[in-house]
Amino acid sequence: MSQMLDPVTRNHVRQAADALAAEFAGVFSQETIERYIAESVDLLGDSKVNVFVPVLAHRFARERLKALAQLEGLMIQVRSAGSDPGEEINPAVVAAMEEVGVDMSEEFPKPLTDEVVRAADAVVTMGCGDACPIYPGKRYEDWTLDDPAGQDLDTVRRIRDEIDDRVRTLIDELLD
Repeated sequence: MSQMLDPVTRNHVRQAADALAAEFAGVFSQETIERYIAESVDLLGDSKVNVFVPVLAHRFARERLKALAQLEGLMIQVRSAGSDPGEEINPAVVAAMEEVGVDMSEEFPKPLTDEVVRAADAVVTMGCGDACPIYPGKRYEDWTLDDPAGQDLDTVRRIRDEIDDRVRTLIDELLD
């Protein structure tokens, strides 16, 4: 897909790569940054996301580079992704998270990638089955939860609170 971008969009993607190169100066080379942004454009092209390519590619490549930096012991990061990401984040989820002070304005649906799983200390899945990459030595948990898709705000709040309880338990276990 990156080869099929119009010249203006390619220029914006190049600017996004330059911004990432500045952010990760001394951590990753310009070549690594450019490879990750090109791969991110291609991976997002395979998903249902097809607008705002430069902005989304920048955000996605940034998260992937953070995962790689974490894998190499240079950063700590919490992230989310999906084995089959939708077109948008559920508006009820955004509203429920906003109620507890979590700003999701920068978030977008993104596919799960190998470096994100490799970088993780714990991988929590919610029904992705065989679609999720498995690496030896990683802690995996599959949480059976109601799907918030199509649910009202009260139901989404209940799901949010259940996830919060489970995350707090997981953090306690990881810190022990």
